[in-house]
Amino acid sequence: MRITHIGHSCLLVETGNARILTDPGAFTEGFEDLTGLDAIAITHQHIDHLDTERLPTVLAANPQAVVLAEPETAALLAQAGVPVQALTPNQPVRVAEAVLTPMGGVHAEIHADIPLIGNVGLRIAAPGDISLFHPGDSYGALPGEIDLLALPLNAPWAKFSETANFVRAIAPGRLFPIHDGLLQPAGRAVYLRNLSGLLPAGAQLVDLAGQGPTEL
Repeated sequence: MRITHIGHSCLLVETGNARILTDPGAFTEGFEDLTGLDAIAITHQHIDHLDTERLPTVLAANPQAVVLAEPETAALLAQAGVPVQALTPNQPVRVAEAVLTPMGGVHAEIHADIPLIGNVGLRIAAPGDISLFHPGDSYGALPGEIDLLALPLNAPWAKFSETANFVRAIAPGRLFPIHDGLLQPAGRAVYLRNLSGLLPAGAQLVDLAGQGPTEL
């Protein structure tokens, strides 16, 4: 599997002859220049995961790409005239030789007075390759055994103890931080330093930010 951490929660995942872009949001620069995409997968509707102003640019450059989105997000995109397929939890979708399985269904609570919205985690795997889980904005869905976890590091809905416990519950072979767009470099380093001391046995923390395409 080759992964490019473009920024925040936006990844380019290459596996099973598929090029899958996740969460092209407003905190991320550069995804609009990509070509050769097979799918664009969106975990939920928040602006840091879906930039509706730049999405048409990506689609114009990738007319072959299917847009896959959490059901509430899919409905909003359909109203805007974007061809889209809803991601129903636990119903796998094949993209080339890769299989994308949506999981969960609800965004983590930010505050009791803020209505909950939909969110799906994305398990991506292809025969003969490692498996990846991108949870979107929730620690609620557990994907079972996976090789690689894209870990949301910081958010209004996240508490650090919950972040560490989520990693321990999944116990991936490797993990890398995402959802870090609100952090200054010094603060991000504190998060990673604290997290590295709380990993389950055998888990390896890698950092893909700024590394470009990385084979994992």
